[in-house]
Amino acid sequence: MTPINWRKAVADDAEALAYLGAATFMATFAFDHPGQPLVEHLRTEHSVAYYADALAKPDIDIILGETPLGAAVAYAMLTPPSHADLQQDGDVELKRIYLLGPWQGGGNGKALLDQVLIRAQQRGAKRLLLAVYENNERAVAFYERAGFVPIGETIFMVGQIPFRDMVYARMMG
Repeated sequence: MTPINWRKAVADDAEALAYLGAATFMATFAFDHPGQPLVEHLRTEHSVAYYADALAKPDIDIILGETPLGAAVAYAMLTPPSHADLQQDGDVELKRIYLLGPWQGGGNGKALLDQVLIRAQQRGAKRLLLAVYENNERAVAFYERAGFVPIGETIFMVGQIPFRDMVYARMMG
C-alpha cells in the first residue's frame, strides 16, 4: 500500500478536495441515495467553490492526505459545531472524514483520525462531535471503536431528500 503523507490543506487544494469529496461521497452513498439528488448534492457541497470558501475561513481546518506523488486520497474537515441543540462550550465538529476505497484498511483511517484528534487538541477542543449516516455501518463501527458515543440525531439533506444521521461525541483529553 502506498503511504499517505498528511498536511494542512491550502487554497490551491480546493480542486483536488472537490474531486476527492465527490468521489468518496458517491462511492459511499450511491447504494441508497437517489441519483439526481445525489448529483445535486455533489454539485453544491463538493464543488471547487465550496472548498475554496472553506479553506478561506480561519475557523475551518482541512487535513489532506496524499500519496508520495501528490495525489489526494484522504481528507478531514474540522469546523465549529453545527448541532445547536447538542453542542457544548469547547466543542469542535468533524464535519467530513473521507478516504478513497483503495486506501481504506491497513490503519489509514485511524491515522487520519489521529491527525484530526491532534488538530482538535491544538484548537483547545473539549469534545469532538460528528454526524454519521445511520446506515453506514462500517463508519459507525469505526467511530465507536475510536471512543465516540451517540448523543442524538440530526437530518442530513441530500438535494431535497432527508436522511437520518446519528450525532456522536468523543471527549478530548
